[in-house]
Amino acid sequence: MEHINLVESFSEFKEFKNIDRATMMRILEDVFRSMLTKKFGSADNFDIIVNVDKGDLEIWRNRTIVEDGAVEDPNQQIAYSEAVKIEPDFEIGEDVSEEFNMEKFGRREILSIRQNLASKILDLEKDNVYKKYKERIGEIIAGEVYQVWKKEILILDDEGIELIFPKSEQIPSDFYRKGDSLRAVVSKVDMKNNTPVIILSRTSPVFLERLFEAEVPEVFDGLITIKNIVRVPGERAKVAVESYDDRIDPVGACVGMKGSRIHGIVRELKNENIDVINYTSNPSLYIQRALSPAKISSIVIHDDTKRAEVYLKPDQVSLAIGKGGFNIKLAGKLSGYEIDVYRDTEEDTEDVDLMEFSDEIDEWIIEEFKTIGCDTAKSVLELSIDELVKRTDLEEETIKEVIRILKSEFE
Repeated sequence: MEHINLVESFSEFKEFKNIDRATMMRILEDVFRSMLTKKFGSADNFDIIVNVDKGDLEIWRNRTIVEDGAVEDPNQQIAYSEAVKIEPDFEIGEDVSEEFNMEKFGRREILSIRQNLASKILDLEKDNVYKKYKERIGEIIAGEVYQVWKKEILILDDEGIELIFPKSEQIPSDFYRKGDSLRAVVSKVDMKNNTPVIILSRTSPVFLERLFEAEVPEVFDGLITIKNIVRVPGERAKVAVESYDDRIDPVGACVGMKGSRIHGIVRELKNENIDVINYTSNPSLYIQRALSPAKISSIVIHDDTKRAEVYLKPDQVSLAIGKGGFNIKLAGKLSGYEIDVYRDTEEDTEDVDLMEFSDEIDEWIIEEFKTIGCDTAKSVLELSIDELVKRTDLEEETIKEVIRILKSEFE
């Protein structure tokens, strides 16, 4: 009965997943050999033959035949009278092999073997899972939601391996119920208390990069290189791309005809706005592209402090900053520069027609300015006093008074 129990307990593990045949045989041999050592003090004279396919094993003990009454070590030696019962033509000094019956193991020993076997296989499987997922860091995997907790979600992959999906790695608008399918990237694999902890992420820039590889064949083939990705998950992302083939438009290839390629990525990321821009090593042009859709009037780069002063028309400032400040924040991250936005003061104030000042400036003076093409306040202020004296028939004092009146309008 004990023998049957032992074989059954062994059979349970023969189909164990992720363990190859040779490793399984080695584990079984180690477990039984350690039990035999514990029982007899040494297991060097035992042969353990494992049959993984049938879930069975045989143990053979090799002993030397000695004269009756001369047995000093029953484990290593066998009396002649006992040996001839196995095979009649044995002689003293020969080695005899006999099968070691499983029934010689006690109930406790069988239970111990079973527990050791289960423990060793479990440890091995954990180690295999750790190694497997360590190699898959940065890969997208599909899984099914098994349990939803407040701070994390437990995911099962197609082999039933448990994966952790923390709240911090979820897109804010993500919502899952038990049984839902999801795609995420393997971001981290650790061993805690001899158990592999596999962390998934949908907020990692790597996840967006893998989605581009899946949707855009040119990226997957290496014809287009993703130079950098920055994200505010669920809100906005900026992707800098470059192609070494002049025939390929990297931005157009990533977006696709009428946005066909990027739409799938946007849907997967819960309608995250994705700006795809051409990468350049020119910092000024790079920042200009990174701040799209805003149009920049001028830019001053300070390479020593990694700062950039960007001047924009008033109607472009809100576009550059973006909803929640995400656009300028991401542009800074993408370019590596701290970006300061300034209103372009020259364009800030609306110009005023000179006729608006007719209550303070004589009309004949205004007409004099018009003859040289200055019909607005700013067009007069742009010229120096000497220039105005030369080009008009007005006295210097008159011109100075006009400039004072016009300047007061813009203060």
